[in-house]
Amino acid sequence: MRILKYIFLLILLALVGITVYVATQKGDFEVTRSSVIKTSRTTVFDYVNDYKNWETFGSWMQKDNGLKFDYGAKTIGYGARSSWDNGSDEGVIKTVFVKENDSIAQKADYNGTTAAISWKFKDTIGGTKVTIHTKGKMDIMTKISSFFKGGVTSIVGDVYEKSLRNLDKTLHYEMKTYSIKVNGIVQRPSGFCLKQTVSCHIKSVPKNTKIMMARMIHFFKKNKIASTGKPFVSYDKYDVANDFATISVCVPVGQLISISEGDVTSGEIIAFTCLKTTLTGDYSHSKEAWAKAQKYIADNGLKQNFAGNYSEVYVKTIDDVKQPSKWITEIYIPVFPKAVELPANVVLPENTDTKPPAEPKAGDEINF
Repeated sequence: MRILKYIFLLILLALVGITVYVATQKGDFEVTRSSVIKTSRTTVFDYVNDYKNWETFGSWMQKDNGLKFDYGAKTIGYGARSSWDNGSDEGVIKTVFVKENDSIAQKADYNGTTAAISWKFKDTIGGTKVTIHTKGKMDIMTKISSFFKGGVTSIVGDVYEKSLRNLDKTLHYEMKTYSIKVNGIVQRPSGFCLKQTVSCHIKSVPKNTKIMMARMIHFFKKNKIASTGKPFVSYDKYDVANDFATISVCVPVGQLISISEGDVTSGEIIAFTCLKTTLTGDYSHSKEAWAKAQKYIADNGLKQNFAGNYSEVYVKTIDDVKQPSKWITEIYIPVFPKAVELPANVVLPENTDTKPPAEPKAGDEINF
């Protein structure tokens, strides 16, 4: 019995000694990991630059199902922010520097352990070389816990290696898996919306759409406004020759709302007869979807109604499902209803008024 007491005392002293030793060591650490992602540099950069995508490849985010994420009004680029917690642990990360398609710098705090994180993106054979570098300082509890798990360098390095593998897998499959379907002629209903409008170069449209969409969602949550439909983008002007576009990011509401805050304004949705096309997959395939819709119009003798509203409705987004291959976007191109031509051998009775066919009702589809 006395021997067991001595053994217990020795173990206790050893633990105390190790704890004191670890606690007195420097808390500084520095970790670098690299990997080749088999996707273009622009695609990889844009994906990492948006915190909402991190849940699909961040290994520490996927490991703990109890984590709850919070996103601010801005999740892309300089000033973007994200935080997470599971009741006992919490973390926050903020973007402090961005160089387009080249590098990203961030500052993170996880339970008192602070770190500066940098991402570097470089073209290479087979895709994009992505390098993550972290330099930080541990708090005392992290120093003690990491000591018994092989050291902070091993822990962080393992997290980064797994995250880079997940990033490659996600982009290789998710971004390249998609389908496009031309649904036919439908009637877009009228209504009201709240919107933000911006004018920019055409190449900046996708980025500005994401930024404004996040702001609109945040605006609705902040002001407790109920939406009555899926958010959409209205292409108010699209001048390819002069590389200029004016777009409005809109969210439908049940009635006209008077707004006087910032650049959010109220608007009206005008009903139009449109050709509907559905893209299932990442937005990078939007150009192909629009081209397929335009070809359908030409092949079927339809005429575009340029006075109408060209729009994309985001039926299912990253806020609904994280995998890009499952996102759903509906494209609406305003067209004139196609007139019905009677066969040559059909003779109308005298004194009978002929009228054009009624336009399809909301939700109706006509396939030619």
